[in-house]
Amino acid sequence: MKELSLLLVEDNLLNQKLIFLNLTRYGFSIDVANNGVEALDKVSDKNYDLILMDLMMPVMDGFEATRLIRTREKSLGGHTPIIGLTANTFDADREKCLEIGMDEFMSKPFDVEVFLAILKILNIDFD
Repeated sequence: MKELSLLLVEDNLLNQKLIFLNLTRYGFSIDVANNGVEALDKVSDKNYDLILMDLMMPVMDGFEATRLIRTREKSLGGHTPIIGLTANTFDADREKCLEIGMDEFMSKPFDVEVFLAILKILNIDFD
């Protein structure tokens, strides 16, 4: 199985642990950021195969962090897939995620099967 590096941007410790435990079983190498500011610091230091981005966080939310990541990518090149993660499952939330530059969207609670299906949709090879 190919090891993918994933940045998990999530402020809730319980969600961090749940996602970390689920995805390390599949061979993901995971770094954690507690908010968008930490995420920006991490992406400036390391290239990730994928970012799982909570939308509602203190300090800087996932929308602003994604916007800034996409701005950085425009100047430096590259594209890291970003999956928005939220408890809100309204169509408007999904549309806003896609408009801001996220590649896909999934709802909480985290479901590893849904996540793996999204990876297939995004053509991200992990096996």
